[in-house]
Amino acid sequence: MGSVFRFKQFEVDQAGCAMKINTDGVILGAVAEHLDPVNILDIGTGTGVIALMMAQRFPSACVNAVEIDESAALASSKNCLNSPFADRMSVFYSSFEDFTTTLKYSLIVSNPPYFVNDLKNPEKRKEIARHADEDFFDLLLKKAAGMLTEDGLLWLILPVKQAASVVVNAVLQKLFPSKIVHVYSDQTKASFRQIICLGFSDRPPLEEHLYIYEGLNLYTDQYKYLLSDFLLAF
Repeated sequence: MGSVFRFKQFEVDQAGCAMKINTDGVILGAVAEHLDPVNILDIGTGTGVIALMMAQRFPSACVNAVEIDESAALASSKNCLNSPFADRMSVFYSSFEDFTTTLKYSLIVSNPPYFVNDLKNPEKRKEIARHADEDFFDLLLKKAAGMLTEDGLLWLILPVKQAASVVVNAVLQKLFPSKIVHVYSDQTKASFRQIICLGFSDRPPLEEHLYIYEGLNLYTDQYKYLLSDFLLAF
């Protein structure tokens, strides 16, 4: 099996990327929404898959992506250039901490590193892709709040415990949850991820539940419908 993952409207070559395409990323790419985004930013784009999904879903939006790993930044840039959306996409080789722009974004999405204070991965590049320092999320929230438009939204997918912490800390940046999607492997298990949508409007969040499997290797209709515009299998 090669390194190229084919979607319905684009291809993603994962060669050179420490973190490959995963369920978290494609779910976020399919779920994150905004009524009329003008500029979209994907933080820690990796292969570029979430940025590409955003470009497919929002044909009038310009999509920027930031990636700290040089090899992954090159790969994601090629994937974007080889896509039907190339004229609306840009990849920046930079840490998010050092990324500066005068643009304001309607939509910021990220499938970020989240193993805070966890056992470090011995492979350095995977460690950078998967692990975050304590202050990473504080910085992410602060910078995202400064980059969002007035009606802008920040969408993140995180483990449940990390998501709860981010929601609490987001209030310091006047960001409040407007939607929380609880993600489950199947109906017999507790949720293992949360997708959180943060914005400047303080109101009770909508809560939804997403189940991936209904049996052994059998996807739910809900999951298949969500990804039907992207995955060839659906």
